[in-house]
Amino acid sequence: MIRIVSTQCLERLESTARIARECVRQTATDANEAFGRHIRELYATTDRAERAEATTDEVGAILKRAMEELAVAQQELLLKDIEIRRLCEELESGPVEGQALTVLFHYGEPHTIYASREEAHADAAVHGKPVDHVWGPRGERSARECEWSCEAFIYDAASNGFRRVFMPAPEPVGGAA
Repeated sequence: MIRIVSTQCLERLESTARIARECVRQTATDANEAFGRHIRELYATTDRAERAEATTDEVGAILKRAMEELAVAQQELLLKDIEIRRLCEELESGPVEGQALTVLFHYGEPHTIYASREEAHADAAVHGKPVDHVWGPRGERSARECEWSCEAFIYDAASNGFRRVFMPAPEPVGGAA
């Protein structure tokens, strides 16, 4: 079949083809721009997801350490609560005849009272007294001449108070013998 095409028809077809090519070019440009935006958005989203994952890991590690510290603190609190209850029971029971206390003196002035001599010595070590120091009697020196000294006191029910275990020798008054 033979078809005869006029010049006018060819011009119309060329114009339509030109418009179609322009439309294809515009559509391709729009598609490329949309694809570029999509890729940029994909990279940004991936970056945010990776940062969120890293932050989640960091927060998880911090939370784990905090939970461990909390468990340790709760354990310490429980032990202190038990000790407080024991001390309250001991306090409520009142003093017992012959119960001894040790007083740590600093230059003759009472510094702290302890339940045992060992606790007093340990505290003196905290205040600078050597740990391996050999504690001995004061001898003839007055209490004010000794930087640190310990003395034991026992509960005396008759006087409703504590008295020294070793009473110092009375000092002569006015040179009398």
